Amino acid sequence: MKLNIRRSILLILLPFLLIACGSAKQKSNSDLFKNRSEELKYIAAYNKSLKLWPVPYIEKDIETSLGKAHIIISGPENGEPLVLLHGMDASSTMWYPNIKSYSKNYRVYAIDYIMEAGKSVLKENQGLSDEEIVQWYNEIFDGLKINHINLLGTSRGGWLATLYTIHHKERVKKLLLLAPVQTFRNISMNTDLINAANFKIAPNHKRLKKLINDFSLYPEKIDPAVKNQIYLGNKYSKTKLDFFSMVPFSDEDLKSLTLPVLVLVGDHDILNPIEIVAIAAEKIPGSQGAVIEAAGHFLTIDRTEEVDKRVIDFLKGK
Repeated sequence: MKLNIRRSILLILLPFLLIACGSAKQKSNSDLFKNRSEELKYIAAYNKSLKLWPVPYIEKDIETSLGKAHIIISGPENGEPLVLLHGMDASSTMWYPNIKSYSKNYRVYAIDYIMEAGKSVLKENQGLSDEEIVQWYNEIFDGLKINHINLLGTSRGGWLATLYTIHHKERVKKLLLLAPVQTFRNISMNTDLINAANFKIAPNHKRLKKLINDFSLYPEKIDPAVKNQIYLGNKYSKTKLDFFSMVPFSDEDLKSLTLPVLVLVGDHDILNPIEIVAIAAEKIPGSQGAVIEAAGHFLTIDRTEEVDKRVIDFLKGK
């Protein structure tokens, strides 16, 4: 009789035990998000944005000494590696307009930055030094078992890509920088940038709309799911405005980049004057560059086809 009672109790509790076990396996980014409930709302928004991905993909997590790295992977398994580093607060889902072109012939790895809202998980909510950031990417590339990497970064991702390449030139085949901020010179504080900072500090829908309108000439191209993800990522996370912790690289560091480098900047980029292309050509021997017409800071959205063509042509050596 007692055995039957115990069995009945176990049967009743089993679903709850399974749920608890499942939750324990799913790592929480509690140091970054304000609470678990809001984190789950953000992850749901992230997954909704990922539904825009037009090609097959897998999501992969790699454990590092600094925390979990989350990567979205597309393209042929035997394809040459192309690593994508997204812009500030955008997460890897921002590449949905470009991934079809990039993954046709390349094995593409889009990595969520560990100190922003996304699916990567920092062990402790603290700033990372430049050396630790480089170490983190090294551990990711070791885990993926990739070398001779084509490294493409946009905005903050361009700065991160440059930082990594300066320290590990032997591992990078080509470096591609789209609207890279704080890379060649400090940006100037203007009204539009202050508006962006206001959204980061106190996010609301009105400020998000203002930010997107300032950064993109064609804000209507950005899917509402992605806009909502950006909003929730700022509303629910405890990320800081650490933009100016990124210091422009020295002339000596930039001149050490003897590998092929491409720099693209929009003619209406509020963070980068068009002179950045000439500055890059002067400081990086043999680099290529272009000013993209009718484009703001969000190059990959504003002029998707032209930017993708220039990226692919550069990768192919054209």
